[in-house]
Amino acid sequence: MTFQELQPKVIEILSQNNFTRDEKLKNVCQLLSDTISYYDWVGFYFANHDTQTLHLGPYVGAETDHTVIPFGKGICGQVAVSNENFVVPDVSAQDNYIACSFTVKSEIVVPLFVNGVNIGQIDIDSHVPDPFTEADERFLEFVNQEIAKLF
Repeated sequence: MTFQELQPKVIEILSQNNFTRDEKLKNVCQLLSDTISYYDWVGFYFANHDTQTLHLGPYVGAETDHTVIPFGKGICGQVAVSNENFVVPDVSAQDNYIACSFTVKSEIVVPLFVNGVNIGQIDIDSHVPDPFTEADERFLEFVNQEIAKLF
């Protein structure tokens, strides 16, 4: 399924009134994990600007010990500071990488903005080296723009 074909499915999930926001986010994670072969862990982290930490939100994939990440630490923490997408083709080449599992080979993190404020991010791990393209970035930006409407 192409990213273009996934867009209306994302909108459909997010527009369902009988689910909480977290349930909708988990359903989006499940959709992406199920339909994009190299999206092996899909989840959200949300920022607490007072404590300068990210907190794990809904996700699909292997359990993680990384439920709280300080701003600046790891790929997610760096995105909390930079406010920019971060594509990591090879996690073993990153000095500031927080290893989740030896099976993770690459990662993409795209910030989630609400009214110009970075409130969190979508984080995707892949067991495949270097699978993420600009198309992934644009699609995940679309996903986050739609999610932002829930806040």
